[in-house]
Amino acid sequence: MSEQDGFSVKSLRREYQVSFVDDFAGALASELAPGDFLLVDRNLGQLYASRLEPLLSAQPHLLITANEEQKEFSALGKIIEQLIAQGVRKNHRLVAIGGGVTQDITGFISSVLYRGVEWLFAPSTLLAQADSCIGSKTSVNFGPYKNQLGSFYPPAHIFIDPGLLNTLSPLDMRSGMGEMIHYFLVSGRKDFEFIRDTYPDCLQDRQALKAAIARSLAIKREMIQRDEFDQGPRQVFNYGHSFGHAIETLTDYAVPHGVAVSFGMDLANFLSTRLGYIDQDLRQEIRSLLAMNWGDASFSQVGVEGLIAALGKDKKNEGSQIKVILTKGLGRMFKTTLEVDARCRGWLEEYFADAAAQGN
Repeated sequence: MSEQDGFSVKSLRREYQVSFVDDFAGALASELAPGDFLLVDRNLGQLYASRLEPLLSAQPHLLITANEEQKEFSALGKIIEQLIAQGVRKNHRLVAIGGGVTQDITGFISSVLYRGVEWLFAPSTLLAQADSCIGSKTSVNFGPYKNQLGSFYPPAHIFIDPGLLNTLSPLDMRSGMGEMIHYFLVSGRKDFEFIRDTYPDCLQDRQALKAAIARSLAIKREMIQRDEFDQGPRQVFNYGHSFGHAIETLTDYAVPHGVAVSFGMDLANFLSTRLGYIDQDLRQEIRSLLAMNWGDASFSQVGVEGLIAALGKDKKNEGSQIKVILTKGLGRMFKTTLEVDARCRGWLEEYFADAAAQGN
């Protein structure tokens, strides 16, 4: 069986299955048992009302507003209250149909309800299909603090239907592609050339995109089976993310996650050239792909001081030192500590000046 048919992921909690399907609703209908409870992104419920109607009429369900407020810890209590009131028991399963917020809400509740119930997932965004659906992580917000509570609790089965991506905006697609690109760069030269050469097709052809999703997940699967709890080797997947998270936050999410990570990878590569880890030719070769993905997005309003301040708030960092993933070449990312001194500030000012000149 090829990766595009499906595969299993070995977890210390359970071995779970990833299946590629053409009809997520039909696949779930054949899988569900009486009492299994659906948590469905309200927006998705409207977009796919006719396809979901047989499921929703047959199973207990709740439409949720998939936003950061709903992902707040205290807001989850109302969902849990409804689950218990509607008869969900230890032997029943929760089913998430939606993107990353729906995934986090369902995964987290599943991990604590009756000390753990099984859950299933039909991801509806490219970010979720190509990245977050595997890896076991769940994260919810606590007051103003984003993603500070969570667990490692994988779903029992994931159903990936690339057709669900047809309603995504071009910006949401590029956000998902940015996250995928980062896996291909971490993997090495062969996978970099694969995504570089197929990138335009992925935005137009669902079969090409399906192949890229399957490969992205295969790269991630190999790493999480070595380091499920993110204690060592898996940390290279933070490549582009420290800078990306800062850009995402400072633009008030006008630059979405995967696009911000594309900028973050370019900045990491720029710093890697200044530190002598890679040459300018390689940085420019990678940048040509990243620039396709960020398109006309801009982070010019961020500024050097804003970026440094945001990085300083990262819980991984202390004082004037920031922990980042840099690169010594394709497939050779590594974790290091960067001193934010006059030299580093000068490099950042140079990067921002160059980005502004190019319209970013």
